[in-house]
Amino acid sequence: MSISGYTCIRISFCWINVIFWITGCGLLGVGLWLRIAYEGYASLLPQYALLSADSLAIAFGTITFIFSFFACCGSWFQNRCMLITYFCLVVFIFLLEFVFGSVAFVFRESLKHTLSEELQNGLLHHYNMTSQGPNSLVQIWDNIHVKFGCCGVKSYEDWYMIDAWPDEKWVPDSCCLPANYDLNCGKVRDAGIYTQGCYAQINNFFIRRLDIIGFVGILIAFFQLYGLISSMILFCTVKHKRSSRTYKSYS
Repeated sequence: MSISGYTCIRISFCWINVIFWITGCGLLGVGLWLRIAYEGYASLLPQYALLSADSLAIAFGTITFIFSFFACCGSWFQNRCMLITYFCLVVFIFLLEFVFGSVAFVFRESLKHTLSEELQNGLLHHYNMTSQGPNSLVQIWDNIHVKFGCCGVKSYEDWYMIDAWPDEKWVPDSCCLPANYDLNCGKVRDAGIYTQGCYAQINNFFIRRLDIIGFVGILIAFFQLYGLISSMILFCTVKHKRSSRTYKSYS
């Protein structure tokens, strides 16, 4: 490989991963901020708190930080050990993505049912009217109701006789239609409320944005493929560079 070709790949690979390293630091910071400021989101899925937005941001930020570190140092210092470590890590993550993606597709109906049940469980046992902070579970459900024009998980009846009001068939005030909204309107029978559950609304929200999700997935796959090819080219070229003082083509 010529000097210009080797240098181009090495420098571009290094700087792209510097950007990813900064992005990883940003994701890690956002995840920690969400963990501290929006702790109520973990109560939405109490049995799967590791799937909350803050946990995912911390996980992706940490993975991106580590991968980019190996890629940057390996390309900048022409360290074959770091380059092959980066290559193996990317292959491992790619296989994990393939396995989890396949399992999620095959068991998608079961996952939908589990997600719905967990949302109902969090609503039933963790909704606490005494916790009225801006990032509490109460405020989170209020925001969901208002944003999506819905009430409960499957229907408004999910709110009936929950632990917060075990003997009452109430709904939160945020379930009331805007024209009927008033303090304690959710405790009034026959009040105008949203009747459709939020699970279907949120599911439709993501379905309408499948093109964006697909684009992000393709972009991630492209950078993974680019990283695999570049790291292997650099790994092989560094070995050739050390055995020869020129950059002649090699088989």
